[in-house]
Amino acid sequence: MPASVLLTRDASARTVTLTSLDADARPTGARTVGVDAWVDAVAAAEAESRPRWVWDDTRRWAPDLLRAGVRVERCHDLRLCHAILRHASAAAGSSLQTAPPGPFDVPPPDEPPPHEPDLLDALRELDEQDDARAATPPPASAPTPGTAGTPDEASAEASTGASAAALLAELHAQLAAVAGSSAPGRLRLLLAAESGGALVAAEMQHDGLPWDPVRHDALLTALVGPRPVGGGRPRRLEELAATVRTLLDDPRLNPDSQPHLLASLRRQGFSLASTSKWEVRELDHPVVEPLLEYKRLSRLLSANGWAWLDAWVHDGRFRPTYVVGGVVTGRWATDGGGALQLPVSLRAAAHADPGWRLVVADAAQLEPRVLAAMSGDRAMSDAARASDLYQGIADAGIVATRTDAKYALLGAIYGATTGASAMLMPRLTRAYPQAVALVEDAARAGERGEMVSTWLGRTSPPASAGFLDRLGAAGAEGADVEDVRDVRRRARDRGRFTRNFVVQGTAAEWALCWLAALRRRLRGIGDGRAHLAYFLHDEVVVHSPAQDAAQVADAVRAAADEAGRLLFGDYPVEFALDLSVVESYADA
Repeated sequence: MPASVLLTRDASARTVTLTSLDADARPTGARTVGVDAWVDAVAAAEAESRPRWVWDDTRRWAPDLLRAGVRVERCHDLRLCHAILRHASAAAGSSLQTAPPGPFDVPPPDEPPPHEPDLLDALRELDEQDDARAATPPPASAPTPGTAGTPDEASAEASTGASAAALLAELHAQLAAVAGSSAPGRLRLLLAAESGGALVAAEMQHDGLPWDPVRHDALLTALVGPRPVGGGRPRRLEELAATVRTLLDDPRLNPDSQPHLLASLRRQGFSLASTSKWEVRELDHPVVEPLLEYKRLSRLLSANGWAWLDAWVHDGRFRPTYVVGGVVTGRWATDGGGALQLPVSLRAAAHADPGWRLVVADAAQLEPRVLAAMSGDRAMSDAARASDLYQGIADAGIVATRTDAKYALLGAIYGATTGASAMLMPRLTRAYPQAVALVEDAARAGERGEMVSTWLGRTSPPASAGFLDRLGAAGAEGADVEDVRDVRRRARDRGRFTRNFVVQGTAAEWALCWLAALRRRLRGIGDGRAHLAYFLHDEVVVHSPAQDAAQVADAVRAAADEAGRLLFGDYPVEFALDLSVVESYADA
């Protein structure tokens, strides 16, 4: 029986070829079927031997399979795996990294940009100022061997179906890069987890999160007023807008226009750089409260109002499109629907079907626990045995209160240099020297323009050539004082990014392993109908028949334990979960 099966479409998309591969990824036979028969062929092979399916992009193959009721157990997503191996420091020098660009080095032509904030955004702005190219492109990457043409031509080819020989050559290049790397075991786990995440994402989009449009409408109406007929603002927003105009003595003010609002505030004697809530909050004026409330409700209406409901909820399900690895650290993003930013005020609309329950689990303080495990800091690991790690730190006498512990630890991870976090850092450093040293070393590497890697081997983007040139010039004799000051500030910004990259990226790897382990376990519960319905970085929602909910809850906990063992072996860090079984997401 084949260890793997490679799926390819011909250029005309009229036939699909299933190429059987042995354990060394060598072809042992091939079968070509019409485009109307490939799903049945996959279903038969999956039932017979459960191979690992190798394909160019899970998003191209999974939807047709899911519509036909076919769910494969595992896959190898060449696009996602290529993106990781192209930049992985552990695989430096591989032929995959040194070859010129190819089809997997450009996004598919139909892929919109993800709608999730990227940690690299601020650094990209710096690079744009330092380097005329905006940012240094990734290291020259391997084309799919045997494929010619420019990246644009290669992308077009990938969209219609690359040949089996080309994709097989790409697979061999990836396997060789892993085998020749300095950490083959970790990279294999990362590629398997990333590919498994692609299956989970496709299945969650297909299954959807139960969403009651009637409840949504009622919640929205209670917050902003009834849906306007023929356009315009809902009643509550119009009332708030009128109040803001009156308090600012500006009857023609449009509160949705930042220039208009800034001008109106300046006439009241306030000079603001923006209308962000942080700046508005500092004003001493009666307009603050109604203006902030207007901005809050306006954002809610824009992001998750009736237009969102019409666009994204159908047949009682919210079905966003997840982008696996859409953020530079490996976190997911979305390309529409705002799945990763569902407001608390509307979560009551996420409601289980009759006779079903939502099993909701949140990994408590995931990033600090990951830092404890990565660094091997035993004292911090002891604190992590508590269900509340921050309280555990306070109980150990490191700092006075839980709040102090939270400020100090998150300050270490995110690079806070002022305020309470900075004041508490010396205590944290004395108590947990290994944990603090890990993030400090990552920060110093970033400041030098170096790349850093997560636990399993995802590597941060390189610094731009412009930044490296300016960094070198700043160290030269006779450097301009202002230039030196500026480049040091930029270096500190890059250090804050790399400090967080190693922790957030490793937390994302833990979450991928959690998802994969849970997906496998759910298949064996009851009649297998319980399924993952939603995922948010360190939180999962499973939609389960009520009679299976207790078993599902046990599976969620067991999967979290398994994820910890997969990444960190027997190292004693507990990944605590806040878990509840509810009918409404709002009750979790």
